[in-house]
Amino acid sequence: VVLLLSLLDLAAAGKLLVVPVDGSHWLSMREVVDVLGQRGHEVVVVAPEVTMHIKPSKNFVMKRYSVPYTEEDLKKEFQAFFHFSFEQGSFLERFVKAYKGIKRITNFGVTSCGHLLQNKELIRYLEESKFDAVLTDPVVLCGAILAQRLSLPAVYFLRGLPCGLDFYATQCPRPPSYVPRGFTQLTDRMTFFQRVKNLLHDIPDLFLCDFAFEPYSKLASEFLQQAMTVQDLLRQASVWLLRSEFVLEYPRPLMPNIIPIGGVNCAHK
Repeated sequence: VVLLLSLLDLAAAGKLLVVPVDGSHWLSMREVVDVLGQRGHEVVVVAPEVTMHIKPSKNFVMKRYSVPYTEEDLKKEFQAFFHFSFEQGSFLERFVKAYKGIKRITNFGVTSCGHLLQNKELIRYLEESKFDAVLTDPVVLCGAILAQRLSLPAVYFLRGLPCGLDFYATQCPRPPSYVPRGFTQLTDRMTFFQRVKNLLHDIPDLFLCDFAFEPYSKLASEFLQQAMTVQDLLRQASVWLLRSEFVLEYPRPLMPNIIPIGGVNCAHK
């Protein structure tokens, strides 16, 4: 009996690779990562040397890699992007500002990911570490690329993806008749003309997501040495942990491997 119990104890702990995204994404994920470490799991967090919030902890091992920008550059762009988010204006004005802001923020993510994938010493360490799974936020697809390279199950921890990419990747229904698009201020009960407006909001999203995510497709294809699309990377997820709460948001369909974990966004204090 003692032998069997000891084997169960060994099986209970795992080795997890975490590829986070800086900012509010990490502030939500950090609580989960800390608890996993406290419960005996071996957790390794891979992050760039320059971050705003991703700091070392006694609950996990931190692996850093160099990037060609400073913390001041990062803070400046994030502050400018968040400032724009609260500005008023016409749809066209907000779209142009969103395009420019997302492009600048995307450049940081793509640059950081490129330097990680080019770090042969760190990649060799990850390959030799024999992880059980990858936990990542797919708003930056570097973790998904690593999961594909290491042949590991991917767990996505996210608030949502622009342009409904999470819906398309999971083949989840997203009818404009009752699933409101972002920034429309519509509800799940719409008139005919409101449904038309909701549908039209998908058109600019196609342009925004094309330039924001397509660079990761190029990085993945070069790193994995095979043609990879954004949808290919997103579809590999075993589980989607959705930081969403239907008390605060409108209803939407869910697929079997999408698990709402709502309250994790809220700090305990």
